[in-house]
Amino acid sequence: MAQRKKKLLRRKKRDHELQSDDEEFEVATRVKDDQDTSSRRLPRFPASSECVSDAELDTRELVRAQNKKKKKSGGFQSMGLSYPVYKGIMKKGYKVPTPIQRKTVPVILDGKDVVAMARTGSGKTAAFLIPMFEKLKAPQAQTGARALVLTPTRELALQTMKFTKELGKFTRLKTALVLGGDSMDDQFAALHENPDIIIGTPGRLMHVIQEMNLKMQAVEYVVFDEADRLFEMGFAEQLQEIIRRLPDSRQTLLFSATLPKMIVEFARAGLTEPVLIRLDVDSKLSDQLKLSFFHLRLDDKPALLLHLLRNVVKPQEQTVVFVATKHHVEYLKELLMVECIECAYIYSALDQTARKINIGRFVHRKAMVLLVTDVAARGIDIPLLDNVINFNFPSKAKLFLHRVGRVARAGRGGSAYSLVCPDEVPYLYDLHLFLGRPVQLALLEHTADADGVFGRVPQSILDDEESQLLTAHENSLDLQNLRRISENAYKQYLKSRPNPSSESIKRAKNTDLSSMAVHPLLGSGLEPMELDRLLMVDTIKGYKAKSTIFEINSNNKSSASEVMRAKRSRDDRLLDKFSKARAERIVQSAVPAVIRTEPQHEDDEELQTVFSEVVGGKRRKQDVEADGLNSKKTRKSVKDEEFYIPYRPKDFDSERGLSLGGDSGSFEHQASSAVLDLMGDESNTINQHKSLMKWDRKRKRFVRDTGKDDKNKKIKTESGQVVNSKKRKKNFYEEWKKKYKIDDRDSDGETGGAIRGRSFGGRRGRGGAQSQPAQERNDSRVRSELKNREQILKQRKRKVKQQFLQSGGMKKLRAKGKQRLHEVMKSGFGRGGFKKGKMRKKL
Repeated sequence: MAQRKKKLLRRKKRDHELQSDDEEFEVATRVKDDQDTSSRRLPRFPASSECVSDAELDTRELVRAQNKKKKKSGGFQSMGLSYPVYKGIMKKGYKVPTPIQRKTVPVILDGKDVVAMARTGSGKTAAFLIPMFEKLKAPQAQTGARALVLTPTRELALQTMKFTKELGKFTRLKTALVLGGDSMDDQFAALHENPDIIIGTPGRLMHVIQEMNLKMQAVEYVVFDEADRLFEMGFAEQLQEIIRRLPDSRQTLLFSATLPKMIVEFARAGLTEPVLIRLDVDSKLSDQLKLSFFHLRLDDKPALLLHLLRNVVKPQEQTVVFVATKHHVEYLKELLMVECIECAYIYSALDQTARKINIGRFVHRKAMVLLVTDVAARGIDIPLLDNVINFNFPSKAKLFLHRVGRVARAGRGGSAYSLVCPDEVPYLYDLHLFLGRPVQLALLEHTADADGVFGRVPQSILDDEESQLLTAHENSLDLQNLRRISENAYKQYLKSRPNPSSESIKRAKNTDLSSMAVHPLLGSGLEPMELDRLLMVDTIKGYKAKSTIFEINSNNKSSASEVMRAKRSRDDRLLDKFSKARAERIVQSAVPAVIRTEPQHEDDEELQTVFSEVVGGKRRKQDVEADGLNSKKTRKSVKDEEFYIPYRPKDFDSERGLSLGGDSGSFEHQASSAVLDLMGDESNTINQHKSLMKWDRKRKRFVRDTGKDDKNKKIKTESGQVVNSKKRKKNFYEEWKKKYKIDDRDSDGETGGAIRGRSFGGRRGRGGAQSQPAQERNDSRVRSELKNREQILKQRKRKVKQQFLQSGGMKKLRAKGKQRLHEVMKSGFGRGGFKKGKMRKKL
């Protein structure tokens, strides 16, 4: 009883504080008479006598209107947020909204579907969480989640969950986390607690939805975070299954730093009059980010990585190293441990618990280096991160943006170092074509602070580190095995790596990289003699004899030498022409100017046909004028623009940079996927497709195409497990209900078993499993979601009892009883009474 009284007093005190705080946001019924607003009045609350219905009035618009009048424009106050949401924002430490938040939050609060694009680190997570809290307001009695957030990776889901709890601390909204690698029993229990927000990855969420048969009809707010990655990871079928269960009246939001054409098509199909907000037209990368590119051989990359971690990166700075495969992660982890560099590591095949432990070590600065694959390239916000190293250069420009976007976030500075081997140079040109920047080859005049310089690595630095690496490999057999495995994995990685554009391959071949100087970041401490030695070694490497082996001896009168002399005299004119053309190409590539070829206005017209409104899509006037002044005189085209049909779309180059897979490749690749299938109009031609044979990989033979494969297509989870097969051997949800004695009579048919306020231990005795079928037959009407007074009190008593037992209350009571008995026995009354009782028994 005393504990209940204390809880009631605390609850009354908290309600009193909230009521006093809400007085600051109280809506006034009138405005004082001024010169401009003498006759204008704000909307007022209706009196209690005017309310004819018992339904709760929606005063959100009135509060927002009054808050906008009271507060200064430009901050969170002008958005008309409720006090719990605004208090959470202030508690988090945010004072002024970022540009993406300032543009998206009012549009989302108006109920419109939004597709938002902004560079990494611009505050996109808060941009969709703040209006979500404002729309959900507080927990409701209805069963089922009202908001759904989908993310591509587990780490991003965990980060979003943590940020949701911190930002929505005062809204009292429940959040459930559904992601792969965790126990499904805990996720079933979390969904039975009637959460308001579900955050998860598509594979596991679809698995849970299939197991529990959730309808998801109460969802009114859906967010696809990093939407382009979600639809490119191979989760299209899972996402379609989830979207199919959502109501049509939902509000859908797509957030990403890059928007390929596939997402635009999804917006055309699944969104209702979406608004496009794009703020990455002018700046795809942060101004505070410093880029450096190093040209070296593939075998020298571990040596340069050790030099960067020891000499270039400061000891108090944290670094993330991106590699191609998980085998490179294991090899470099072992190598850094041998070299006494503390590091953590993450890759997709790692156990979920190990992933949490490693990311926790890095965040709490127990390890200063984090080795990752591209699983951590998206959305992960690591505070105070200073450096990113691309051990393997990314094959797509968009992937490079997400990798280096881990640094220089929220106004901070950062550095990105990229190791480029000879076969990765075309990808470097693809990146600069996408960014609209020229490739800056290193010169002797460059200083150490130069940005975006592509330079060479001194051989002396590599030799010093290589000697230590040789010693480490000789002393460690595990290191030798891991290096061999990583080399084999890199060969397999090259097979699946998408090819660069043909223009970049030609430009890389025409560029003379031998004339490139040492990178200023590495050549600042070298002596002039060292530079001369490197130049001499370069000339030896690039030496090519002018005469063939048959012409070495000029006095030789053999038939081979005579044939070569006759051939050279005949082809001298062609050789001179080729050498002159090559020299001209080298001169042209020395001053490259990357200019976009696709017209901007036609892309804007296409976007206008897809989206109802485009915010921030126009280029700045100064840039357009500068392009007009610097552009050459346009030549008169021979082709007729009215009737000419190009075999490539106008936005081919930009879409190739935005796509992650090889979908937008060459014309041959696109033409091979275009198939025209005509149906016959006679009986023998209609059934002709049934007699066609196709190769089956599993059976290793030709089989007849019956056309039933699409209907019985199996959808797999992220772990590869089939979940929608009709012949499922195991039902995890049914086993979980039997384990915790959860029956269907307490669940709601809309959501497939969402229970509010029920403990999962079950209950024996009356009303148990024996009386369940009779009650199910009698209770055929729809259950009411509102609870009466007795049910609420019963639930509170059960909760208090459970807390009492969990806190060890029974043990404390028993200990007190024993202590009291001991004290009574020690007292004289207890001893005298005990002796008198004994004497009476003897008599």
